[in-house]
Amino acid sequence: MVDFIQQGAVCQISGRLSQAEVPALWQQRHSLLNKGVETIDLSTLSYSDSAGIAFILELMSLARTEKRSLSFVSPSKQLSKLIDLYDLELFFSEEAKQGR
Repeated sequence: MVDFIQQGAVCQISGRLSQAEVPALWQQRHSLLNKGVETIDLSTLSYSDSAGIAFILELMSLARTEKRSLSFVSPSKQLSKLIDLYDLELFFSEEAKQGR
């Protein structure tokens, strides 16, 4: 299960973001984040697989389509390994990189 907790310009994603959760979230992807969210905090995302990474990148793509800036910060160690594996460092902020 995954939760999206929004407080002002920050949305914290927590729980597990895997192939099992992504199909249901995909249906809701246009409405999961309010327009004021600028930062997604991944520090409490306990697990993500490649489907979860693809979903996170889709959120960024949607924000760009809407001409909004969206950054990802504080990935967990497990998520950081996937970021390195898939060479996705450019999608994460300097704050996220320093957290590793």
